[in-house]
Amino acid sequence: MLVELRQSGSEHVLDRVELDEPPQPGRWFLHGDTSYFVMQRRHRYRLHSGVYQLSSVILMVKAQAQPNDARWFRHGWVIGDPHCRFNARSPLIRCAVLPDGPCERCTHRSSVHP
Repeated sequence: MLVELRQSGSEHVLDRVELDEPPQPGRWFLHGDTSYFVMQRRHRYRLHSGVYQLSSVILMVKAQAQPNDARWFRHGWVIGDPHCRFNARSPLIRCAVLPDGPCERCTHRSSVHP
C-alpha cells in the first residue's frame, strides 16, 4: 500500500513508501536511518465499480527516537513508569512533575493505589 509520510504541523511531504501494514497513531517506526512517531493517520479512498476502496494512507509524523523508558501498558505505549500516579500514560509526555525524566530521579514518584 502506498504510504505518504508528512511532517506533523507543516504537512511537508517527507517521502512516499510502500508498506504492508502502516503503523497506527501512537507508535514509533523506523524509515531508513530515522525514527518517527506517528501523530495522525489519514486515509484516501477511490471509487471503483461503485465501491470505495482504500487507495493510500497519509501518516502525519514527527522525527523522534523511541525513548529508552517507553513501554507497552494496557492501551499502548507510555513513557516512564505507568504505575506512578503522576505519569501521563502517554507516548508524548512522561508527567507534569518531571517531564524530561528519568522517573528514578523523581522525588514525587509514588505508586497508584487500587
